[in-house]
Amino acid sequence: MMSAVVRMLMLLVFVGWLMMWVMLPTKTYKYSWMLTLANRLNSTYFREQGTNLVLFSFPIMFLASLGCLYLHFQKKSCSESNLTRRSSLDLWKRPLIVMNPLGIVSTMELVFAAMFIALLGWSLYNYLHVSFGHLHMHKVGEKVWQAKFRSVSLRLGYIGNITWAFLFFPVTRGSSILRLVGLTSESSVKYHIWLGHLSMVLFTAHSVGFVIYWAMTDQMALMKEWSRTYLSNVAGEIAFVLALIMWVTSIPGVRRKMFELFFYTHQTYILYLFFYIIHVGVAYFCLILPGIFLFLIDRYLRFLQSRTSVRLIAARLLPCDTLELNFSKIAGLEYYPASILFVNVPLISKLQWHPFTVTSNANMEPETLSIVIKCQGTWSHKLYQELSDSAINRLQVSVEGPYGPTSPHFLRYENLVLISGGSGITPFISIIRELTFQKARQEQQPDKNQKIPTSVLLICAFKNSADLSMLDLLIPLTSSSTPSDLSQIDLQIQAYITREAEQQQSLENTMKPLRTIWFKPNLTDSPVSPQLGPDSWLWLCAIISSSFIMFLILLGIVTRYHIYPKDHIGDSVYNYTFKTLWDMLFVCVSVFLATSFVYLWQKKENDKSEGMKVQNFELGEVREIERFDRQSVAETTEVHFGHRPDLERMLKEKNKKGADVGVLVCGPRKMRHEVAKICSSKLAKNLHLESMSFNWIHDLTQSQRVHVDPSYGHDNVTYVVYCFV
Repeated sequence: MMSAVVRMLMLLVFVGWLMMWVMLPTKTYKYSWMLTLANRLNSTYFREQGTNLVLFSFPIMFLASLGCLYLHFQKKSCSESNLTRRSSLDLWKRPLIVMNPLGIVSTMELVFAAMFIALLGWSLYNYLHVSFGHLHMHKVGEKVWQAKFRSVSLRLGYIGNITWAFLFFPVTRGSSILRLVGLTSESSVKYHIWLGHLSMVLFTAHSVGFVIYWAMTDQMALMKEWSRTYLSNVAGEIAFVLALIMWVTSIPGVRRKMFELFFYTHQTYILYLFFYIIHVGVAYFCLILPGIFLFLIDRYLRFLQSRTSVRLIAARLLPCDTLELNFSKIAGLEYYPASILFVNVPLISKLQWHPFTVTSNANMEPETLSIVIKCQGTWSHKLYQELSDSAINRLQVSVEGPYGPTSPHFLRYENLVLISGGSGITPFISIIRELTFQKARQEQQPDKNQKIPTSVLLICAFKNSADLSMLDLLIPLTSSSTPSDLSQIDLQIQAYITREAEQQQSLENTMKPLRTIWFKPNLTDSPVSPQLGPDSWLWLCAIISSSFIMFLILLGIVTRYHIYPKDHIGDSVYNYTFKTLWDMLFVCVSVFLATSFVYLWQKKENDKSEGMKVQNFELGEVREIERFDRQSVAETTEVHFGHRPDLERMLKEKNKKGADVGVLVCGPRKMRHEVAKICSSKLAKNLHLESMSFNWIHDLTQSQRVHVDPSYGHDNVTYVVYCFV
């Protein structure tokens, strides 16, 4: 009951916040509500920022804090059976559009995109309706059409601010707001891209429009104006140039061929934000403040976590130029299959951060965390070569994450079909391990309410038969809680070798033994741990609420006792740019102080509880596990040579059986789009394409890759992501 009340409260707050955006451009808001609210809220402590702080900043900060509390108590009280219930919105999540450059778009995404475009159109119409009714001639002899042209250019900038109010939410990895609506930052990156392109179209029209207006009215001197009492044109021009550079380098053709150019230019978003906020001023800054505020907290937490060197236990080298890294982790670190871990190896590069799917399972492996790296780029080849050739006994590694879904949604289906291309099999390793664990637990503790898929079909396409060795990773290096036996689940593996003709050798003969490298423990290394401890949502709530309150207190004190007195001494007016600089300073100081205190406190508690424990594993025991794995995998695998899988036929056969089938795909774009089209067919009523995004980075870059094999057997690219992202 309490959970339903909290959800309803959060929904009302969010709807109320959206309604304020709807009312913002109207006459009612400008000539009635704004005047009344300004008298009550624009006090001597906040001045012209008061109204926007209350109506646009506070609701989202309150929602983010309350959302953290909700997720914390939901995690404590809800069982996995409740987390995996089917939703009435599943029909809305089915693919509706499958096309480039949008990719796979569901009905729900299309509806919300249409609503957002409608909001922009509504806002532009009302802004122009109000402004055209009260036109101001800014120069003697100015014509009406010129004044209208200026008004349109100005209001396009206002509309661009709306896109910026949402721009940073999708890239805030630890966002409670995304979790509340069932999204992760990995699956939301495409929304950031859409919003980025849309905002640049609007801001380009805004900027070019003003330049044309100044040229028509002989006011080009205004381009060099940095006003002391109003907006700075120079700051806006600098921001536009920076944004234009970021936009051009983010075009898919440029980004994929010259990713590092795209990346480094994209880091100028810090400078862009600085000049953009100076240009729009303090009042409009408060409209977009929540997204920026929450992103800064998340970014600083990631920075703090990345300063720690984590403990690497072992590495397994496969004959197909693939390696598995196994880290020590604290038992309190919980994550779900298909989570993402960002990894930095200073020995290879001090700047490069690479995202990899976590292949371990938090239930089956409570004290270890593993990732699989397929050698495709310079960074991964150097790492593989370093581990293969040298007698290395310790490797310094830093991580960020893991980040991922908040529940194992794939458990709610009667059957599962997992489709992978090349190294796209990696997210399915953790899913199969989770299914094995859940099946074993259900046999020990039967639960009628908990659903587990009765059968699992893994369809994997590889280039060469050597890649079959990746199937050895389906069972972990070691498991201390649950036996690792693939026979516990009805698993069928259909492996396709696309570049080799059929061989007479058996599966055992095509796979060479794995090589395991054990690293010596180092007391300076720490196990992978949650950024804010086991109760991370609770502490994130403390950071968000305390930092925002601190920001308001600092802003109120300086405004009341420094800015306000100077604004009322004679005819003097406080420098408009300095007001904005105070706001940005207080945001940074508040985030830094609150986040640092909580993070360092939790890190101290983690170190104390763990006692810097060093993990030790018996090598002979692991070898026995590896031998059992090979036999178990061979018994469930059927290998096909010389062709690709007929996905349409295989999925339609599953659909005809009448049971609900969850379909998960990870591989080349062509494969993902083909599967999405099959699942969106009217005849495929029982096929449900899961909305788990494994290939979010695939659409960003194909760095260090000259040729992309069009077949399903091509391996995913190793992606370069640096510490600033």
